[in-house]
Amino acid sequence: MRFQILAGRVLVSGTPERFALTAFSIRIVSAAIAFLSQIMLARLMGGFDYGVFTFVWVLVIIVGTLSGFGFPTTIIRFLPQYRADGQFGHIRGLTLAAPLLAMGTASLLALIGWFAMQHVSAHIEAYMLVPLTIGLMILPMIALGDMMDGIARASGWPIIALSPTYIVRPLAILAFMKLAAALGYDHSARVALIAALLATYLTSMGQCLLVMKRLLAQVPREPHALEFAKWLPVALPILVIELFGFLLTNSDVVMVGFFLRPEDVAIYFAAAKVIALVNFVIFAVKAAAGPRFANAIAAGNTAQLSHIAVESARWTFFPSLALGVVLLLAGPWLLALFGTSFVTGHSLMLVLFIGIACKAFVGPAETLLMMAGEQKLCVGIYGGAVMFSIIVNVIFIPLFGTVGAALSTMSAMIVETVMLHVAVRYRFGVVLTAFSNVAEPNSAFEREKW
Repeated sequence: MRFQILAGRVLVSGTPERFALTAFSIRIVSAAIAFLSQIMLARLMGGFDYGVFTFVWVLVIIVGTLSGFGFPTTIIRFLPQYRADGQFGHIRGLTLAAPLLAMGTASLLALIGWFAMQHVSAHIEAYMLVPLTIGLMILPMIALGDMMDGIARASGWPIIALSPTYIVRPLAILAFMKLAAALGYDHSARVALIAALLATYLTSMGQCLLVMKRLLAQVPREPHALEFAKWLPVALPILVIELFGFLLTNSDVVMVGFFLRPEDVAIYFAAAKVIALVNFVIFAVKAAAGPRFANAIAAGNTAQLSHIAVESARWTFFPSLALGVVLLLAGPWLLALFGTSFVTGHSLMLVLFIGIACKAFVGPAETLLMMAGEQKLCVGIYGGAVMFSIIVNVIFIPLFGTVGAALSTMSAMIVETVMLHVAVRYRFGVVLTAFSNVAEPNSAFEREKW
C-alpha cells in the first residue's frame, strides 16, 4: 500500500517525490556524461594539458559560484514563502536583482583578477597565463547559471534547473573541442577552455531565457519589491558557508596544483572524479530536501521536518554506500580509461570514499540547518572544517603528495560530519543518522515561529 501511494505521488507533477526522482535521474545521466567527457578530454589533451585545464576550471567554478553571494540558496528559501503569501512583487524583485548582482560581482572579480595577473605574471608559470585569462572571462556566466538553477529549483522545475549545467554544458564543451579539431586547432588546455567559455555562455544564457520566460508567465505583473535588508542577513552567511563548502570539496585539487605538477593534478582529479560519482546521490537528495525543508518550516510542521531529515539521511547513505563499493571494485578499469598513467590513483579513491561515506551518513544536515535559519551555526562548522583541511593539506601534500591531499580531504569530511551531527541534535533534538528513528523535535524548536 505504501509503495502504491509513493508510486502515485511520483507520477503526479509538482510533488516532492516527482522532483526527487527527476533530479536523481538527471544526476545519473549527468554523472555518466561528465565521466565520459572527462575521459575524452584527458585522452585528447594528455596528462599535462588536462591537469592545467582541470586546475583552471575548478578555480572558475569556485569563484563563479561564490559570485552569487549565496542568493541561489536564498531564493530557494524565500520563493516558496512569497508564493504562499501571494507576494508576487517580491518574487519579481528577487529574481531580477539576484542575477544582476551575481553577474556584476563576477565581472568585477574577473577585472580585479586580470589586473592582479598583470602585476604578478612574472611569478606565474607561462603555460598558465592564457588559460587563467580565459577562465576569468567565463566567471559571469557561471554566476548567472547558478542563479537560474536556484530560481528553477525553488519553482519545482528540476529539468530546467539541472539539465543545462550538468548535461548540456559538458556535451557542448566536447562539441566545441571537436569543432576546433576539425578547424585545425590543437588539443591544448587553452583550446579546451575556449570551448568551455563558449559552452558556458550558450547554456547559461539559454537557461536564463527559459527560466525567466516561464517564471514571468506564472507571476502576475506587480511592481518589483526589493527586500535587501531581509535577504542579505540570510544570503551572506550562506555565502560564507558555500565558500567553506567549496574549499572543503575543491581545495585539495587547487592545493595539489600549487604544490605538485600538472600531471599529478590530472591523476588526482581523475581519481576524485570517479569516486565523486557517489555525490550525485547526495546532490539529488539535497536538491529535493531543500524545498521540502523550506515548506515544512513555512508551515510550522516540526514533526514533518524531523521525518524528512531522517528519511533524507537514509536515502543518502545506503545508495551512496552501494554505489561507492561498485566504483571501488571497478576503479582500476575506470581510471585506465583516462590513460594508463591514471591507474595509480586507485588508492586515492578508497581514501576519498571514506570521507564521502561519512558525510552521507548524516544526509543533507547542512541544508536542514540553513533552511531553518541556522546560517551562523553552519558558518562556524564549515569554518572549523576548512581551517582543519587547509592546515592538514599544507602539511601532508609536501610530505605525501597526492595521498596526502586525499588523507586531508577525508579527515576534513569526518570532522565536518561530526560537527553537523552534533549541531542538528543540539538544535532539533534529532539524532540524525541513516540508522535513526524519527524523533520528536526538542521543545526549543517547538517554540520557534517560522
